[in-house]
Amino acid sequence: MVLAGVRGAVRSKKVFTTKSDPTIPQPQDLVKRDFTASAPRRLWVADITYVAAWAGFAYVAFVIDVFSRMIIGWNVASTLKADVLPLQALNVAAFNAAGPLDELIHHADRGSNYLSVVYTDRIVEIGAKPSTGSVGDSYDNALAGAVNGLYKTELIRRRGPWRTIKQVELATLEYVWWWNNSRLHGELGYRTPAEVEAAHNADQESPQPAIVGQGTR
Repeated sequence: MVLAGVRGAVRSKKVFTTKSDPTIPQPQDLVKRDFTASAPRRLWVADITYVAAWAGFAYVAFVIDVFSRMIIGWNVASTLKADVLPLQALNVAAFNAAGPLDELIHHADRGSNYLSVVYTDRIVEIGAKPSTGSVGDSYDNALAGAVNGLYKTELIRRRGPWRTIKQVELATLEYVWWWNNSRLHGELGYRTPAEVEAAHNADQESPQPAIVGQGTR
């Protein structure tokens, strides 16, 4: 890397945006750190990160489909309020989902915004089951945390400083498109999330071979 004049991107220290509220009923952990899925719309993970800008903090919420690592929902706002930041990301994910969500588990940390009534009610409304990890344990939502880390490393620290929240929002839109359609993921065999989902859909649509003795008369 030195000979080629290349250096790796450096991650910064983590800043916690999770504020738990022990008085709010908490769903069980249905994931148990098993971040695998057999198909799209089986497991979504969600998390929040932040971006420092001259105009204040921009908070960013992502919803990721574990099967393809696709960022299926996202939102940027100036507040952490549940009905503004994460709820809009969830609504985008539900809109983008190309199929039923009755087999979906939605997993997040125990932040008060994810455990709020408006958010958990929306999870149930779209047909999914809510799931949360333990308090103060990043491993219980590790995949979402990893996406946040890459977002900060690949976009935010490389193109900063940031002036306005709108500037962060537009750059995040570009990043999400790049992540889903152009970025090669080692966990996906160096394919893009879009390629993984397209291959899955093609497999589902391919005609099944007829079983001997069936369908003939």
